[in-house]
Amino acid sequence: MLTVQEDITSSAPPGARAEDYSIVTRGLTKRFRGGQVAVDHLDLAVPKGSVFGFLGPNGSGKTTTIRMLLGLVAPSEGGWELLGSPMPGGLRTALPRVGALVEGPSFYPYLSGEANLRRYDAADPTVDRRTASARIGDALDRVGLTAAARKRYRAYSLGMRQRLAIAAALLRPRELLILDEPTNGLDPQGTREVRGLVKEIAAEGTTVFVSSHLLAEIEQMCSHVAVMRAGRLAAQGPLAALRAGEAVRISVETPDVTRAEAVLKGLGLSGVRTGQDADNEVSAELGEEPAERICAELVTAGIAVRGLAVRRPSLEDVFVGLTGEGFDVAG
Repeated sequence: MLTVQEDITSSAPPGARAEDYSIVTRGLTKRFRGGQVAVDHLDLAVPKGSVFGFLGPNGSGKTTTIRMLLGLVAPSEGGWELLGSPMPGGLRTALPRVGALVEGPSFYPYLSGEANLRRYDAADPTVDRRTASARIGDALDRVGLTAAARKRYRAYSLGMRQRLAIAAALLRPRELLILDEPTNGLDPQGTREVRGLVKEIAAEGTTVFVSSHLLAEIEQMCSHVAVMRAGRLAAQGPLAALRAGEAVRISVETPDVTRAEAVLKGLGLSGVRTGQDADNEVSAELGEEPAERICAELVTAGIAVRGLAVRRPSLEDVFVGLTGEGFDVAG
């Protein structure tokens, strides 16, 4: 049988140590009756202390993967580790160190936020009942709900409900927090609240694994990303490294697209194309050429420049480059 160190080499950098990862999967696969493959030989390596974005369109296998990681669904093939413990044999020792929010919160609407957390805490046989009040108070404080602790859940906003769900996952110290679509359905204010909370939790040393279909949200909160497509892993790694694979482009808005295109080609720029975002736009890969010189050459050629922008690659550009298609950018 392979050791954990050997197992992670296919999904982690050379020389990586198993203890540096909170989640490792090897060929994780889930087939349902009828032959449908929801997750297809998935190799993940989630670094400790990271905010790891698990990104893909709805139906790409994200929630099924999370259910396998938490032992809620048995995989058809493959293996995985949580916090260094081989699964599923290590679930009893690993799961108390893992907090999770899967497919939205579920609380009693007629109870207060604090009372709901007391019920959650009472259902956990591994916690010390004598510390319940202190731990519930700490969890409410961490998510900014101390002032609303005695307010009934039905009076909570969507953002407050998501924060209460995260508080339920933090009723005891956690080394890993798994969040499935934590900003789904939230208004902009609620989204900002949850995003800020995720960053705060990560800053305290907890690894946060965030599943989402919203590119913009993942881009703003995550340090590492894995991109899923139709149950398969398209790419993973530090967000900055994935972006580095896409070229910086210069975009010129002008009524004389044909002549501007000729100038850009004459400067030796590659990837020149027109009409990508608008009919009066031409763009090219910037390369080593200063944007100021390109603008000066266009003006010298008598071309009216209405606008000029240097566009650094976004996560959307990375995904489209990997898969040839896009999905929700901001919902």
